[in-house]
Amino acid sequence: MDYSKIKERMDKTVSAYTEKLGEIRAGRANPAILNKIRIDYYGVQTPINQVAAVSVPEARLIVIQPWDSSCLKEIEKAILASDIGINPNNDGKVIRLTFPELTEERRKELVKDIRKIAEDARVSIRGARRDGLDEFKTMQKNSEITEDDLKVAETEIQKLTDSKIEEIDKILSNKELDIMSV
Repeated sequence: MDYSKIKERMDKTVSAYTEKLGEIRAGRANPAILNKIRIDYYGVQTPINQVAAVSVPEARLIVIQPWDSSCLKEIEKAILASDIGINPNNDGKVIRLTFPELTEERRKELVKDIRKIAEDARVSIRGARRDGLDEFKTMQKNSEITEDDLKVAETEIQKLTDSKIEEIDKILSNKELDIMSV
């Protein structure tokens, strides 16, 4: 029995979920929020981290130092156009992004948002389980596997599903703690 496709699909869901959580602004400076922002660098859409050094010298500060100072304005423009909600501070050499303290209301909003993202990830994992089970049921109908093999497959796929959902729940609780304790 080969569960590798199902496991791979579930693993991709977990990593996509983790990546999505990394982009959420939780009061602490996290360079991952810049991952989706691209600038026009000599006619090519380029991620900021490929044209500048991005560092986090303090808990609530990101410093972006471009290797080519001519693209400073482009980076600033791209950050302003993005939806990260932080105004860049350009001093002519570097751009500073200062993260404000989160209000209690905003923290609760963020927790609600990440719970929704977690539920979407759980649904995706259950979808992978359903598709995998359907595949094995079809194989059993076509007499490629026995009924006992189908029961074993159902059990194994359910174990895999439970472990991945548990992994998502663990990531979720860590992120909730991170947001509420900042």
